[in-house]
Amino acid sequence: MTRAAAGLCRALAALPERPMLFLQRRLGVQRMGYVFLLPNLLLFSLFTFAPMLLNGWYALTVGGEIAPARREYAGLENFRLLLDCENHWEPNSCRAGGDFFWRGIWNTAFFVAVQVGLMTGISLVTALVLNRKIFARGFWRAVFFYPVMLSPVVVALIWKWILERRGVLNSIVEFFGGAPVNWLIAPPGDWAMFWVIFISIWAHMGFYTLILLAGLQSVPPDIYEAAEMDGAGAWRKFRRITLPLLMPTLLVVVLLAMIKAFQVFDEVWVLTGGGPGTATTFVMQFIYSTGFSDSPRRFGLAAAASFLLAGIVLAFTLAQLRASRARLGG
Repeated sequence: MTRAAAGLCRALAALPERPMLFLQRRLGVQRMGYVFLLPNLLLFSLFTFAPMLLNGWYALTVGGEIAPARREYAGLENFRLLLDCENHWEPNSCRAGGDFFWRGIWNTAFFVAVQVGLMTGISLVTALVLNRKIFARGFWRAVFFYPVMLSPVVVALIWKWILERRGVLNSIVEFFGGAPVNWLIAPPGDWAMFWVIFISIWAHMGFYTLILLAGLQSVPPDIYEAAEMDGAGAWRKFRRITLPLLMPTLLVVVLLAMIKAFQVFDEVWVLTGGGPGTATTFVMQFIYSTGFSDSPRRFGLAAAASFLLAGIVLAFTLAQLRASRARLGG
């Protein structure tokens, strides 16, 4: 046996038989939680906090260099470029670069308002139906959840095949004597936004339906039986029992759907590429195009836009949490 192998054997023999018990004696029971959290915190720091700090440096620099040390410090110039507008309601009044950013802001605001509202309402109705004793209830629950398991790119490619000029939908339209429609590129882009919202709801509503269904099943049935004995109808039971007891779950669904809507990218990029024109250009598309697709690549401007988007999402999230606490009496 070599000296190195002998030394390794002695080191292993010196280790305690029960490492966790050894750590517990050294650190104490109260500090053992940090030991279990440490691997996750290290990974979280490596893949979340470190990129955030790096993104902060990029937001304060200009140039096309990827290496942080080679980038030229510019202070808040990227933020000034994005925010310098005569009228923020009119993107054409902004400086070059900021105009597309503000078009993305208003498109994103419209998308979030419409998509989250429809998503929540449709998911609630679907959960109420699936919570009843209907034929093949388990099958229908699986059907509504199935799109959630698909990749967003796959979802976009399927619907692009359906909506293209010689696609499935136009084949049906022509079969009934209608003229084919350019669903995704026809100006002024109203149909493109409609289909982006529709496909997003179709692809993700199963997840929120499942959350609401779990909330509905947690409502004690005795309450409904007591209400029926008092002569309460279906609408009154929903308004007085179901909705108040489901409100905490409903607020979680709204919050998750809102954050997801702000981050919309995959399906839209594959489906329309942000077009026609800028009709479906959202903030995430602007960030990707500015940093990785356009020439020259402006990493600093994309990083600054991502910080502004993060601030908007954080503000909406905090406002939503505050409203939920006030509504729930917290």
